[in-house]
Amino acid sequence: MGKVRREYPETPLVGVGGVVVNEGRVLLVRRGSEPLKGHWTLPGGLLELGEPVTEGVAREVREETGLTVEPMELVELIDRVHREGGRVRYHYVIADYLCRLTGGTLRAGSDADGARWVERAEWNSHSALILDPITVRVIEKGWQRVQELKKSGGEG
Repeated sequence: MGKVRREYPETPLVGVGGVVVNEGRVLLVRRGSEPLKGHWTLPGGLLELGEPVTEGVAREVREETGLTVEPMELVELIDRVHREGGRVRYHYVIADYLCRLTGGTLRAGSDADGARWVERAEWNSHSALILDPITVRVIEKGWQRVQELKKSGGEG
């Protein structure tokens, strides 16, 4: 696959992310590259040409964390536009999916320089983790959805 121009792109790029909730914790990765280098974010990346969205979510989570997941439902569709002096430096449209953990062993891979399970108190407080407010909103939305599913006898 040809290298997609992420900086100053010609068109918006489609990104995918996984909100993996397991035993009340959420899977996060520390970004090894811009944008948001050093921030803790949901595992994810760019969708490949011809790839269904849910397959892209599962692939990116596996590449970045070593874990296998089953995407269940869309949590949120997000616009991420970073402008620099009148030009668009980054433009992503990101589909974040709630995922169920199905296997694998946790390890940071590809462009992530850290991967770990994070407790709810950590993403809701000003802990040592650097988290973008949009990321926090999506994590919380996914976590709340899991609580609803549990109450209705669904997944845990």
